[in-house]
Amino acid sequence: MANSKTQLHPPSATKTLWAWLIGTFFGAGLLKPGPGTYGSVAALLLWFGAAHALQPTTLVLGACTAVAALIATLIGIPAATIVARESGREDPGHVVIDEVAGQLIALIAIPADWKHALLSLLLFRLFDILKPPPIRQLERLPAGTGIMLDDVAAGLLALACAQLAHLFF
Repeated sequence: MANSKTQLHPPSATKTLWAWLIGTFFGAGLLKPGPGTYGSVAALLLWFGAAHALQPTTLVLGACTAVAALIATLIGIPAATIVARESGREDPGHVVIDEVAGQLIALIAIPADWKHALLSLLLFRLFDILKPPPIRQLERLPAGTGIMLDDVAAGLLALACAQLAHLFF
């Protein structure tokens, strides 16, 4: 896949509001530098705030986080497709709904404390940036599917590593 700077066609003069709100996660993706990190941190802060405000059981928190990740992924695919097309870029950096979905996946079975949340964030960002196989291959899928699924895979890998760390340390 070409990098986010690769211009596919001229940007669209019009913007689909719902897709841009979701795709940029309400503007987090427009922050510089490192919009992906802002998207991940926004997801983590919302998760952490909800976990502490609502104080659900660990099972309920995990289930709600999984549902939120699924919703972000399912809505993120068409939103990312539209924003990429309207941006004229294959994988625009300002689309961060993929980071939101991946970060939520990485948080699914994590205790709601700052140490575990920070570990989850660091692992997810590491795998999202490095894209070890087979994560990189998922980027080749078309449009929003490729934009989203590499981060879903990075989130799953981060979740597995965080669970191993929690188990052994």
